[in-house]
Amino acid sequence: MSTNTHLTGGCHCGAVRYECAGEPVISATCHCTDCARISGAAGASAVAVARDTVTVTGEVSWYASPGDSGKMVNRGFCPRCGTRLFGKPDLAPDLMSISLLSLDDPSAVRPQMNLYTKSAAPWAASDTALTSFEGMPPMPLE
Repeated sequence: MSTNTHLTGGCHCGAVRYECAGEPVISATCHCTDCARISGAAGASAVAVARDTVTVTGEVSWYASPGDSGKMVNRGFCPRCGTRLFGKPDLAPDLMSISLLSLDDPSAVRPQMNLYTKSAAPWAASDTALTSFEGMPPMPLE
């Protein structure tokens, strides 16, 4: 995935802002039960980037829970308005995910695939033109 877009965004109330100078690695909509519950939606769309290319201003609260791999997935939220902004999976310590809908320009990156379709709510709509995986696809970092 390649884009020359400099990604910027933040939370709903403006207390947390971020900039990303790195190239997107991958983007996806995850339909796992955790992402659905935490986002309050049918799934969560995010783009993964190198952690060291993201600069965050403002306080972020983190919540950790185990992923399918048994390793923790750390999710970052604005402590003031509750907007879900980031993910830092222990499975991929050099990557950080950014919620696509927190981008200043949500059209800058589109999801490339659907993940955890086996967990999707039966009424959930997803882009059927995208490659879909019942769980997590094989990762080149494992």
